Amino acid sequence: MVRSKTPHIPEDPFTAGGINRVRQIASRGTYDRESIYAILDRGFVAHVAFIDDDRPVVIPLVYGRDGDRLFLHGHRKSRAMTSSDGEPVSLCITLVDGIVVGRSIFESSMNYRSVVLHGRAFLIEEQTARIEALRCVSEHMFPGRWDEVRPPYEKEIKGTGVYEVVIEAASAKVRAGAPIDDYDEFDRDTWIGVVPVVTSLGRPVADSSVSRDAPIPKSLSRIVKG
Repeated sequence: MVRSKTPHIPEDPFTAGGINRVRQIASRGTYDRESIYAILDRGFVAHVAFIDDDRPVVIPLVYGRDGDRLFLHGHRKSRAMTSSDGEPVSLCITLVDGIVVGRSIFESSMNYRSVVLHGRAFLIEEQTARIEALRCVSEHMFPGRWDEVRPPYEKEIKGTGVYEVVIEAASAKVRAGAPIDDYDEFDRDTWIGVVPVVTSLGRPVADSSVSRDAPIPKSLSRIVKG
């Protein structure tokens, strides 16, 4: 997938503290913003964890990033939008790159790039800021589409809840490469290796209401090959 944007990346890394320190196979963890934001900018869905009625809840939401801020949106009356204002939240974005097939189940794994973020969510109430946040989310999904379509209606904006999450702590964890075989003796006739997982966008399929002569918009042409 191609993203036509150049995100702002502060130079200093996140501090590895208690809440974001990678504990299991710590060598796979990283805290620099460039690595973390590169994964964020390739993903589409953030799984957002928050507390609702004294219970943990996880909801998948699309997002957009502006520097150290993430914007999330959903229906204004949804549980995610009504339970998290001013509260701490945690977000996880994962890209799966391959299935690692080992000589045993315990040596099998996945190649992946994941990010876990921590911050506090605040509802955006000011109208201009809400529209800019929604534009940021739109540009993350399909850059340029916002300017190709009609402006949002007032009722659409009123019915949408928009959160700003300032990233306070974050870490990335990456697993890549072949299976790890820790045993001296093994059966060479047992196949091991990696099955790549490829995520791609297919050619757009027009809705039945669209004129047969209508061209594919430039915003989609930038991210879709073929």
